[in-house]
Amino acid sequence: MKRAAFAVGLVVLVFMVSTWAQTAAPKPGPEHQKVAVFIGHWTYEGEYKAGPLTGGKFKGEYNAQMILGGFFVQGQWVENGPGGEVKGFETFGYDSANKNYAQSQYQDDGSVGAGVFIVNGNTWNYLGKMDAGGNEYRWRMAIVFAADLMSYALKGDISMDGSTWTPLYEAKYIKATPAPKK
Repeated sequence: MKRAAFAVGLVVLVFMVSTWAQTAAPKPGPEHQKVAVFIGHWTYEGEYKAGPLTGGKFKGEYNAQMILGGFFVQGQWVENGPGGEVKGFETFGYDSANKNYAQSQYQDDGSVGAGVFIVNGNTWNYLGKMDAGGNEYRWRMAIVFAADLMSYALKGDISMDGSTWTPLYEAKYIKATPAPKK
């Protein structure tokens, strides 16, 4: 009896291991792969419009890479502008339940933000909220990639109430190939 129980247990164990070995790890689908357009080293410059935050010219660098098996992007930036140097990072990836791209960001001044991208061709439209200096702002932006995907234009607006919008910034991003040596 003990031998029969052992044999049955061994067969079940072999079957479980065999089934587990055949189960492949999930792979990113086409929706996940769309975020790869942001991967690489980018330089940018633009201008903050006079408004509730600040005004003036800025420039910076943005570096993005795929993380977590190609399901998400992690980007870091360093920007110099009217308020001095700002550093930050963000993560974003496809949210299959909501059919959009969820984004979260953090800056070295304690600001945090989150929102979603909706993609239509080469245009990524964003709507989100940001907490900066104890105030909550709503912001939206449009990112329009050039046909060769080596540059994009970005325009952003800000709102205190979500219904009245004011232009916040405009910028041009250019993919640097290869990334400059530091």
